[in-house]
Amino acid sequence: MASAAPRDSRTWSGSSLVVPALLLVAVFLLAPLALILRYSFDKYDPIKLMLGIFSIDNYIAAVTDPFYQNVLATTAKISALSTVVVMLLAFPVAYFISRVESQRVRGWLMILTVLPLLLGNAVRSAAWMVVMGTKGVANAFMINIGLISEPIKILYTPTAVVIALVSVLLPFAIITLQSVIDSIPTSLEEAGQSLGHSPFRTVLGVVLPLSTPGVVAAAAICFALAMNAYATPVLIGGPTMQMMGPVVYGQIAKANNWPFGSTLACILMAVTLILTVLSTRFLGRKYF
Repeated sequence: MASAAPRDSRTWSGSSLVVPALLLVAVFLLAPLALILRYSFDKYDPIKLMLGIFSIDNYIAAVTDPFYQNVLATTAKISALSTVVVMLLAFPVAYFISRVESQRVRGWLMILTVLPLLLGNAVRSAAWMVVMGTKGVANAFMINIGLISEPIKILYTPTAVVIALVSVLLPFAIITLQSVIDSIPTSLEEAGQSLGHSPFRTVLGVVLPLSTPGVVAAAAICFALAMNAYATPVLIGGPTMQMMGPVVYGQIAKANNWPFGSTLACILMAVTLILTVLSTRFLGRKYF
């Protein structure tokens, strides 16, 4: 019984070290989010900005207004398409990195994968503008090889936004999938090949099913990031591309409609939170 008291005191002293971090999170993250949630249930007034009353009209308008329905549908469609392309590209790369025997080579490959994350989205979007412009690198290359006779419009189209989003999301998917595939023993692949399966069929029949929780988690992360994208739709999509991120910014910073902008922000946060919880549950599952 005497030894229990010092152990309890050590537990309390260890827990107390977390208190400052929790206070910082509560003050600088949770409090602003709670304020945004409160604003979303307010009413807009051109003079006072907010009337200080409780109303669900903003949420009804966000769901029933055809314009915002189209914005939500466009955002979801582009995010889903970008996520599908990312997963198709990321899985083979992640599998290749995971099965490279040399740790040094794997380290360099991971550095190359993470390197684009060191650049801001605005910088990467500006680079894509140079590539996909009418007089950009892509059009010049296709004209030189005779694929097209005159420049085509790539920039400021949904296709351009998908391409740019894929480049932004690809490192996140590769990192997530690579860690998942690492947990799958290579002996299972060897057993499949010993039964007469080709390497490709073994990957499809053994590795892919076992890595399904990681695939779902990576897809959820990518979809959430694409739904919340701002710089890419603005710079690559142009003024005609209406997605949730730019619309939220326009409502708050340009129209000064804080309640409705907060409503759209809360919808985005809700989607992100749900996908984060789902991905965490999938990552917590056993793979074999």
